Amino acid sequence: MASLDYFNDTHRMVRDTVRSFVQKEILPHIDEWEEAGEFPRELYSKAAETGLMGIGHPEALGGAGENDVFMKVAASEELMRSTSGGLVAGLGSLDIGLPPVWKWGSDELKQKVVPPVLAGEKIAALAITEPGGGSDVANLRTRAVRDGDHYVVNGSKTFITSGVRADFYTVAVRTGDPGFGGVSLLLIEKGTPGFSVGRKLRKMGWWASDTAELFFEDCRVPAENLIGPENGGFYCIMTNFQMERLMLCVMANMTAQIALEEAVGYVKEREAFGRKLAGFQVTRHKLAEMATDVEVSREYTYRVAARIQAGENCIRDISMAKNFATRTSDWVTYEAVQLFGGMGFMRESVVERLYRDNRLLSIGGGTYEIMNEVISKQLGL
Repeated sequence: MASLDYFNDTHRMVRDTVRSFVQKEILPHIDEWEEAGEFPRELYSKAAETGLMGIGHPEALGGAGENDVFMKVAASEELMRSTSGGLVAGLGSLDIGLPPVWKWGSDELKQKVVPPVLAGEKIAALAITEPGGGSDVANLRTRAVRDGDHYVVNGSKTFITSGVRADFYTVAVRTGDPGFGGVSLLLIEKGTPGFSVGRKLRKMGWWASDTAELFFEDCRVPAENLIGPENGGFYCIMTNFQMERLMLCVMANMTAQIALEEAVGYVKEREAFGRKLAGFQVTRHKLAEMATDVEVSREYTYRVAARIQAGENCIRDISMAKNFATRTSDWVTYEAVQLFGGMGFMRESVVERLYRDNRLLSIGGGTYEIMNEVISKQLGL
């Protein structure tokens, strides 16, 4: 596979470590956790012991380094072998919640928040999306008003991954005028007076992740919990989106890859009309087309990852990669279920879970339509 052009020996060691972790600590229990709608909190500390939690985060704060993009890709690909997008999203919520803190937070805030999260002792989440707001980040309404040495926060958030059990929340608030120029980020801790967590939301897919509503009613947050400059939060959010979207590409590509593998294995064994399903040309050609799109999507994602690694601005390309990857996973998971027939509709089938979990990938991190708008603007339209 052409991934050998991108991954070195260290990356392969990381891949082996994560693969072993998934096989030992996750796969024997994943069906149970999916049905329960959550995985044990101690999985965070177990993942931290393997070094998994620190990948992509600064060494000075207990991480493995933030600049090796392909180490993160390798680990994420193997973690997706759990077959549960929800588990991957829940275990990985620190990857969207922490970067703004260690990039733009004060030294005191970094030391308070980052090391315990990377050690698996605490959980971090990112809280941007609002009821009625969706992808319209620039017009969020949760307001924070400066009052002496505190900000007083009022508003709500929804669809927050790890929202129920997180300890630290990186929250987007409005501190200034309407539009992107009035957005800031605050670190808000669970237990802060005026902050409450709503019901655990029930979802089509990603069952093993907890997803919640958050409410702020005259919530007083210390001013030193401001992340970055006041009214400069939109830039912090946008720079964070590039890696988030890359990881969504990886999730989509692996979702499609696993669905393809499951389908190939099934048609070799399943018989219909006196022969194996693989004996029908229509089946073989469909799988050939599925495999082609998976390979193309993965290679394009790797190429964009290499450009991000090189420090290039890849706003257009990561948007293209996300749309192509999710369109591919949409099609491949659909066809995998179709090839399985009735068994593909059963909960005991891996492709059934992949099909459900996949649906969020073209919505989260910026919808398919928003990505097309970003692309069109980069084209000068």
